[in-house]
Amino acid sequence: MSVRPFRFGVMATPEDPDRWRATARHAEQLGFANLVMPDGMQLPAPFPSLAIAAAVTERLTVGTFVLAGPLRPPGLAAWEAHSMTALTGGRFELGIGTGHPGTVRDAVERLDRPATTTAERLADVERTVTTLRALDGDMPTPVLMAAGGPRAMAVAARVADTVTLAVEPAAPRAATAERVAALTDACEAVGRAPELAINVMVVGDEVPPWLAQSLRADARTLIENDSPVMLRGDASGMADELRRRREELGVSYVIVGAAFMDALAPVVAALGGR
Repeated sequence: MSVRPFRFGVMATPEDPDRWRATARHAEQLGFANLVMPDGMQLPAPFPSLAIAAAVTERLTVGTFVLAGPLRPPGLAAWEAHSMTALTGGRFELGIGTGHPGTVRDAVERLDRPATTTAERLADVERTVTTLRALDGDMPTPVLMAAGGPRAMAVAARVADTVTLAVEPAAPRAATAERVAALTDACEAVGRAPELAINVMVVGDEVPPWLAQSLRADARTLIENDSPVMLRGDASGMADELRRRREELGVSYVIVGAAFMDALAPVVAALGGR
């Protein structure tokens, strides 16, 4: 079986226009392939934000990580995604998921979207991708899907080009391996083999205070559990660890927060930067 090449992305959120443009340019200069941003009503809307990032770069692909399905009807989300692909010349990637509880509440309370069950939200994700494929024609939009449980994995196996698995940061590496095995089974059942992505949340030996609360884990716990969300050591050691993860878990797409992109840049250059 062929080994997938590495690709690297930066996850950032727009704070002000100048800083956002600078982040996009810097990510491209460092050799990252992708700039992605999360979705939620506490943030600027992702499609216009990413259009600005694409406009100030030449090669950088932009994308959502991930679009909250409940916030938009499937047809609207597909139309917006297709428009991004067409107007960036194929430099857009749609990441999509069923949304966190907070975004589900926002959809109902702030956007007057109908209340939905998890199964209905998952069906809407699949409908979004199906509609997008119909709109795209000869320039298909790459689709990344966030998946956690068996039903989401089954949908991801059918429609996604890339899958990122929902695993608690403090979970032992064995828990990630179990999820990967379950996804592999689902993909083999439909004869597909999507790329596997992971969000590396910490680069270095310490968890910054601003990140500790959202991780709900300290550095010691992450190290003891050999957590894949942490990457430590010098550039050579980090590169070796990513090769290990690709061999053992199948992970080849690595996304890192903007705060750590300079620290990871030597690894990007060694393993697959542009």
